[in-house]
Amino acid sequence: MPSLIDLRSDTVTKPSPAMRRAMAEAEVGDDVYRDDPTVNRLERHAAQLLGCEAALFTASGTQANLIAIISHCQRGDEYIVGQTAHTYRYEAGGAAVLGSVQPQPIEFEDDSTLDLDKVAAKIKPDDIHFARTRLLCLENTQNGKALPLPYLAQAAAFARGRGLKLHLDGARLMNAVVKDGVAVTDITGHFDSISLCLSKGLGAPVGSVLAGRGEFIEEARKWRKMVGGGMRQAGILAAAGLFALEHNVQRLADDHRHAAMLASGLASFTELTVENHPAQTNMVFFRCDPSRAAALGQFLAGRGILVSAGAVTRLVTHLDVSGDDIARVLQAIGDFFAGAAA
Repeated sequence: MPSLIDLRSDTVTKPSPAMRRAMAEAEVGDDVYRDDPTVNRLERHAAQLLGCEAALFTASGTQANLIAIISHCQRGDEYIVGQTAHTYRYEAGGAAVLGSVQPQPIEFEDDSTLDLDKVAAKIKPDDIHFARTRLLCLENTQNGKALPLPYLAQAAAFARGRGLKLHLDGARLMNAVVKDGVAVTDITGHFDSISLCLSKGLGAPVGSVLAGRGEFIEEARKWRKMVGGGMRQAGILAAAGLFALEHNVQRLADDHRHAAMLASGLASFTELTVENHPAQTNMVFFRCDPSRAAALGQFLAGRGILVSAGAVTRLVTHLDVSGDDIARVLQAIGDFFAGAAA
């Protein structure tokens, strides 16, 4: 029986045997006491990699972003964010609910940037009637698109000029690094804080890191404890994160190549409209007639291919998807449309 191909997300990856060995052999302690040597090693490695003074291991990207926002902002403050950004749309409103920090969303541009003139228009005046605008949040990649490098410098200068902190939701930061062919710090050097997910394309089963200045990370450590993120023998998980950072970054180029193969193959079907943006990394988006989307999803599931089918369908490549898998997916989609036309 053919193996399952799961294109729903790059969060579905399974730890490799080598990663599992690293987890099993990890030296552990109590991380709340800061006694876990593997967590400490991960945090030092991540801080150095991201060009920051310190880093903090967190249970998830959602947790890392939450504690970043509430470490930068106080109750009644505001952060500016993209309308479909993960920190605003997909993290259960945590900053507002738990931090009393008001979001001010703005629509993304086609290249997934936020128009800085539009951002400027949303910054609140210094007046008792308004929330204080404290923070600008960007996301890289956003919908699979790597943000333009010149834009990051412009956003950093903009934030500094207006007294705002700048946070990067870098859940898929390494995809942008590999796509652009730059050093990590060429991107992270523009930001006051950075979150990096270890459990997406990098292939760890759990966890993210948050990085920034030393005093910022100490504040974030307190908030991490408050929201239930103080883990004990967390070195078992941190070992997977270390393995991911040491072994699974450059191989992201394979995922990007497979996504390009997928996009090219999908473009041959007249029934589909495929998004083809030059900044795309490991995600492919296509549109089809909504009346056929559900049937396509069911057909593919019957062939052992999992997708989140809809009017707009996102397919995500990752370390558990091979070039042969891409060929199998394209064959199955071709069979679906051929059967529908018969």
